Amino acid sequence: MTDSSRDARADALLHATQSADQHRLKIFLGAAPGVGKTFAMLSAARELKRQGVDVVVGLVETHGRAETAALLEGLEVLPRRTVQQHEREFTEFDLDAALARRPAVLLVDELAHTNLPGGRHTRRWQDIAELLDAGIEVYTALNVQHLESRNDQVRRITGITVRETVPDAFLDRARDIVLVDLPPRELIGRLKQGKVYVPETAAAALNAFFSPTNLAALRELAVETIAGHVDSDLREHMLARGTAMPVRRHVLAAIDGYGQSDYLVRVARRIAERRGAPWSVAFVDTGATLDPARRERLDAAMRLAERLGGETIILRGHVIADELLAHADREGVGQIILGRTRERPIARLLGISLTQQLLRRGAHMELTIIATPAERAQARRRRSTRARGSRSDYGYATLAAGIAFLAAFVADRYLSVANLSLIFLIAVLAVAVRTRMAVAVYTAVLCFLGYNFFFAPPRYTLVIANADDVLAVTLFLVTALVCSRLATRLSSQVASLRDAQVRARALLRLGQQLAASTDAEAVREAGAQALAQALGAHAALLVRDADQRLQPAASAPRSFALSHQDQAAADWCERHAEAAGRHTDTLNGAACWMLPLGTEDHRLGVAALRFDDPAALNPDRRSLALAMVQDIGRALERARLADALEGARVQGETERLRSALLSSVSHDLRSPLASMIGAAGTLVSYEDKLPATERRELLASILGEGQRLDRYIQNLLDMTRLGHGTLKLNRDWTDSAEIVGAALGRLRKLFPDLRVETDAPRDAVLMYVHPALIEQALFNILENAARFSPPNEPVRVTVHVADDRLLIDVADRGPGIPEDERARIFDMFYSVARGDRAPQGTGLGLAICRGMIGAHGGSVEALPGDGVGTVIRISLPMSELPKSDD
Repeated sequence: MTDSSRDARADALLHATQSADQHRLKIFLGAAPGVGKTFAMLSAARELKRQGVDVVVGLVETHGRAETAALLEGLEVLPRRTVQQHEREFTEFDLDAALARRPAVLLVDELAHTNLPGGRHTRRWQDIAELLDAGIEVYTALNVQHLESRNDQVRRITGITVRETVPDAFLDRARDIVLVDLPPRELIGRLKQGKVYVPETAAAALNAFFSPTNLAALRELAVETIAGHVDSDLREHMLARGTAMPVRRHVLAAIDGYGQSDYLVRVARRIAERRGAPWSVAFVDTGATLDPARRERLDAAMRLAERLGGETIILRGHVIADELLAHADREGVGQIILGRTRERPIARLLGISLTQQLLRRGAHMELTIIATPAERAQARRRRSTRARGSRSDYGYATLAAGIAFLAAFVADRYLSVANLSLIFLIAVLAVAVRTRMAVAVYTAVLCFLGYNFFFAPPRYTLVIANADDVLAVTLFLVTALVCSRLATRLSSQVASLRDAQVRARALLRLGQQLAASTDAEAVREAGAQALAQALGAHAALLVRDADQRLQPAASAPRSFALSHQDQAAADWCERHAEAAGRHTDTLNGAACWMLPLGTEDHRLGVAALRFDDPAALNPDRRSLALAMVQDIGRALERARLADALEGARVQGETERLRSALLSSVSHDLRSPLASMIGAAGTLVSYEDKLPATERRELLASILGEGQRLDRYIQNLLDMTRLGHGTLKLNRDWTDSAEIVGAALGRLRKLFPDLRVETDAPRDAVLMYVHPALIEQALFNILENAARFSPPNEPVRVTVHVADDRLLIDVADRGPGIPEDERARIFDMFYSVARGDRAPQGTGLGLAICRGMIGAHGGSVEALPGDGVGTVIRISLPMSELPKSDD
């Protein structure tokens, strides 16, 4: 028995020992509402009561069903607690009363229920968990659509998202799960009779959730859930007893990370699908170091198994056969699928190969050996390559041995026979580094025979007279073989590291380029260039055009074109989210290898790769291409999500501005209109009775409110022009003092009692600006300051030059603006009791000011005042040359 199997049995024994104390939950599981879960639960409770068990009903929902309510007679029912919610009273399960009563068995219906606020737990299953921890056995009811792991399946089946779910881990606490079921026809009949819902609700349910197809699919989910728990319980009991699973349905594919792994995964999936059995993929980690290419193939196979719905397992142990058989016994595996292994002749001869170990010891299960098409093709290529390269390799080995012989003949006068072996050893090492192991062995044997024949006494014969020479020659052969093996392995490792470095450098370069790309177009351009450079191929990223045809959006070189067969392969690749075209089994007549970008849910295009030499696509380059295309797909998905988020943000901002505009217009524009209408109405009704002074005051009021209304409308128009980019700048050279004076003149008409202090340079400060716009912006700021300045407090305007910029500061002595809100006062419709949102304001003045100043290349900012108040600073560049309006 292996260590892992002993650990598994110990865990199962411990679990079985603790089960009696911890598993006090019984769940009545139904496929849909109305199948009779509560009825079955109450019937079981009455039977326990008849047997003398202390049974209490904590909470049962009868939903107005008379036959269910009748089963409550004779059973103790705990009173419910009252909850106030939105000025209404509701009743909920009283957890504290149940804990205080502490019956032997407690009935709590509707496991997935969400509690009203105010209780100890948010969900009812949490209440039941506390009852179980307190040692109370609980009976409860649940529908399969409320299981967390089944939520997505239920949504796909019914089109309805179930909000109230129960974690699947909670079901592990159940001692028994009772399946309560009804055929769809009977359940629909109960629904029509009003035994499930009231007639109005029942009619809607029949058209939505309770269709025959939905009910049949939900029944299958419920049966599958029960079967899974039965299988888990059986496995634990058999492990605790130390025996294998008696029912063997599971299909297991054992992979090793070589080229056949993906093929084995697909075969296992097809076999399991035909048998209707669960399946998994296992890899046994013996502690040996995996080269990067093998690790990548292993990871790709594991990801493929997960996508196809299989379970992936990593087993750890020194003997692969032992770990596979122990896992098969624990999990009830009935069939193990293996690829045809490349086993050494000595292993087959001694009967220690993996296949023979499994055949001898796994007699109770089916063993399937798969010879993959890729393995057969690779074997043919290996034989062809070996035939082509054998002459050159062996010629090189023979030449190296000949050179060694010449050097040995020259050194024979000066060195002993034992030292001559070093010359031949160098030749063996040189061949081992350049060629494969078989050629190095050939060189070692050739040098051994020549060394023995020409230099070991007696010379020119294979007979060795001296025992010391026998030892020397034998040690030379052993040393040569060992050194050739080590040199060959080192050469392979160096080549593998070189390939891994190339791969890592290519992925790093691609990652840097993708990170610097700001949109999908830049991602595609960077991806196409990186693919072409790293793979030495023609590369293109295809997207659908206006005619729904896949066309290159980015390519390297630019002249990339698709043939009719390439177009068909690209369409198939995108529709099925699988590779197609050259180097695949689908539409392989195409010249390009098509790889999908994105997923089935979000298809983002196709990557097309065309190699001038088809043999250039070796496994390492294939793996690199897949990894790069995957990274490009992720980058495109991020760009898509960023665009979607930006669109949602813009839409939300637009909606917010629209609501704010309606609110502002409805409130602020009606105020002057109301004043104008009131004053005009008074004049119409009492014109002859009013003194001349009051009539002038009313007319002045109408004029003032009309001017205020005109300013509001002008602000709205200016903001619209700024937003659409139609604001034209008619620049001219203007003295800053003239703009300040004009803005102050307009301000005094509105606030004749306001004191304004100015501080400006004596010399003229010229600006090349649109005077009217700068005056309007300054006026908006001055008006804002005037409305918030206390009575008898001045508004101070300071004009000065700093670092080739003109600074205009408007300071008030008002309440000031908190630091975290200073930047926000320039937002449109910023609705607080600060900024330009005064008792009479639309919240647009400072926003328009920022837009007008920004159009001139300047900026506006809010600064803290000198102890009190706020300073609004306008900063305008002074170094611009005269230029046209556009």
